[in-house]
Amino acid sequence: MSTVAPDGAAQKGLETLYREHNSWLHGWLRQRLNNAADAADLAQDTFIRVLLARTAATLNQPRHYLATIARGLVIDLYRRRSLEAAYLESLALQPEHYAPSAEARAAILDTLIAIDRMLDGLGSRTRAIFLAVQLDGLSYEKTAEGLGVSVSTVRKHLARGLMHCLLFEQA
Repeated sequence: MSTVAPDGAAQKGLETLYREHNSWLHGWLRQRLNNAADAADLAQDTFIRVLLARTAATLNQPRHYLATIARGLVIDLYRRRSLEAAYLESLALQPEHYAPSAEARAAILDTLIAIDRMLDGLGSRTRAIFLAVQLDGLSYEKTAEGLGVSVSTVRKHLARGLMHCLLFEQA
């Protein structure tokens, strides 16, 4: 990750924003998460996002802006934990000699999170079509029949999903 050195005004704005709102944000997150460590981590992540966006000096409603960023980070945290729990549950069903190493588990979990993030950027119909064809291995015809759409709609949404994957990978 690259470091961003803010200019003087931006740095002063960020320092002021942090000093005036960090305690409030930390408390706001602690109430929602019921976990002081997670709240502290997400508060810091929120201010890092503000730093990277270079918006600290121009905020009219700083608490609203911070809460919006933090809310998204909370959703990401819960989504990641849910994926991790589902993955660990599926691992527990496997014979022990098939269990991947800790490093492989971490890499697989990171990949699952990246796939989830990528799929989240698709519309619901595009996601359903993409998963039916790519994950379930259904033909275009079976997918169209199962979702009540035309084959040309399946083709169009699958192309949109594949393009999204390519663009997501390049980002």
